Amino acid sequence: MKRSALLPALCFGLAAQWAWAGDDSAPETLTFRDCEHCPEMVVVPRGLFIMGSEDSVAEGSESSRPMGPPREVSISQGFALGKHEVTNAQYQAFVKATGYEMAPGCRGRIDGQWANDPQADWTDLRLGQQAQPDHPVACVSWLDARAYVEWLAETSGQPYRLPSEAEWEYAARAGAGDWYYWGENPHEGCAYANMYDLSADAAHDFGWPRIECDDGYHTLAPVGSFQPNGFGLHDMTGNLWEWVEDCYQRLYPEDAPADGSAYGPPPGQCENRSVRGGSWITNPDWQRTTFRGRDPEEVRYSFFGFRVARSLAVSSN
Repeated sequence: MKRSALLPALCFGLAAQWAWAGDDSAPETLTFRDCEHCPEMVVVPRGLFIMGSEDSVAEGSESSRPMGPPREVSISQGFALGKHEVTNAQYQAFVKATGYEMAPGCRGRIDGQWANDPQADWTDLRLGQQAQPDHPVACVSWLDARAYVEWLAETSGQPYRLPSEAEWEYAARAGAGDWYYWGENPHEGCAYANMYDLSADAAHDFGWPRIECDDGYHTLAPVGSFQPNGFGLHDMTGNLWEWVEDCYQRLYPEDAPADGSAYGPPPGQCENRSVRGGSWITNPDWQRTTFRGRDPEEVRYSFFGFRVARSLAVSSN
């Protein structure tokens, strides 16, 4: 879409600051920030895509996780997505402003077992890495993420929310196929994503497959450390799993929305919420843009975070 055609159609808040970013080899990207503490947002172009994949991914020695059935989805409503995952600094602004309380305790890989570390929290994941303001915030539940976006919407006056699963996959693919946004080979992903790589395997030895390259980080990376996808979004694969709004179903249900909106009930009425994108700790097969994780909305993991979405009003002119 041409810049001249797009600008009159988008209605931003009065406080928004926008800019165009791009070069001769990539489409221009419209970004904006609604307020000082608001995440930088990327306007996602509308379009049609085939969501999901015919493939299944192994999740154990005797089971596999389906990623379909594939279905056509129309992203017809304007929206923007966070250029990066929400950072520690941005989450700190929320906690400071609201007094939001989170009991300590965060699940992770401890001495070769999945367990809860009762001393871990979002300020200290206890992974042998000091938390930095520009690290993505982790050890946050779906409910914590929901509380953040509700506060952001209230303080900015703009319709911030969690992305739907369809919006997330459409934005992550950025026109690419159903593997990764750089291609089908995970071992070529070190320029694009913080994945379970040679350095992470050497430091943590989790015992599952790795990518055969070194992305330079054995645990979390600062947001924006890697090349963006075709829509100008960073870390859609790797760094942290990202909560989305939808209630997880093993197979996409027949009544799932085809317009890009979220599927499922409000908080407290869903067994598992979907998470997307994998993390620095994740088996490469689970990093595919079509792979669907799922966990209870109150659980906190040291490798779960989120990014925000924002609805965009479109004028009739």
